Amino acid sequence: MKLIVTGSIAYDYLMSFPGKFTEHFLAEHMQRVSLSFLVDSMDKRRGGCAPNIAYTLALLGERPYLMGTAGQDFGEYRQWLDAAGVDTSLVRQVADKFTASFFCSTDTENNQIASFYTGGMAHAAELSFRTIDAPGLVIISPNDPAAMIQYAEECRTLKIPCIFDPGQQCARLSGPELRDGIVGARILICNDYEFELIRQKTGMGEREVLAVTDALVVTRGDEGCSVYQGGSRLDVKAVAPYRIVDPTGVGDAFRGGFMKGMAAGAPYQTCAQFGSVAATYALEHLGGQSHAYTMGEFKARYEEHFGPLPAFT
Repeated sequence: MKLIVTGSIAYDYLMSFPGKFTEHFLAEHMQRVSLSFLVDSMDKRRGGCAPNIAYTLALLGERPYLMGTAGQDFGEYRQWLDAAGVDTSLVRQVADKFTASFFCSTDTENNQIASFYTGGMAHAAELSFRTIDAPGLVIISPNDPAAMIQYAEECRTLKIPCIFDPGQQCARLSGPELRDGIVGARILICNDYEFELIRQKTGMGEREVLAVTDALVVTRGDEGCSVYQGGSRLDVKAVAPYRIVDPTGVGDAFRGGFMKGMAAGAPYQTCAQFGSVAATYALEHLGGQSHAYTMGEFKARYEEHFGPLPAFT
């Protein structure tokens, strides 16, 4: 199956703050906030939602296609992804822009404050599924908003199975745009906070989403995730990490694991279990692509928490 991962391609600048952000916000002065946080460390990492998802798929034995736009500084990143098992032939470099950049500070409670520079990502709507031969499964992860809606419309028109993953762009997309992304998608996936934004903006709750999709997947951090399908809800627990290092890219790893399960023809419960194991590996390392494991290691960890790995994988 040809797996196509769309979304932001970015460099991550990850910083750690040795305190709690919430202790520095004054409720009576929220109408005017002026804060600067002195951080202890900063690391530059390869990131972006789409490469993070694709990297997990590659670790799990797939060769996904990364589809997106990057800047003139993407050359080394492209080489690294190709070596990791990701096909980057659908990535277009924009000559006069830098690759998008994610600036994120994390405090001791794993709260995050972030800014995102669009860069080459602003050209993502110039790409199209109409030029791609036989896509098997697509994920539409956070990207340039216009591109996300265009991709959703193309998948709906061309009858390409897709996962709609609006993520951080829930704050940017309007209610009608979110609805357009959801209608016709095979799965809507988001975290619990994002789903409340979707509910408020679109008026669509679990029942309304399931009327136009096969399933709704809501992730809940260390409480695991919920899979809604038909009239039922199935909860899948999170896999306890050996250590907690950095939450950046954890949700992307979950999505990569979930897609691997779908590519293998697994039921959504197994897909979510794949996602939970993959997410924990990311949580134990800094950034979304600094971890690695063999399929044997992944299988052992899966079976430790969820029992025998199904034969079809």
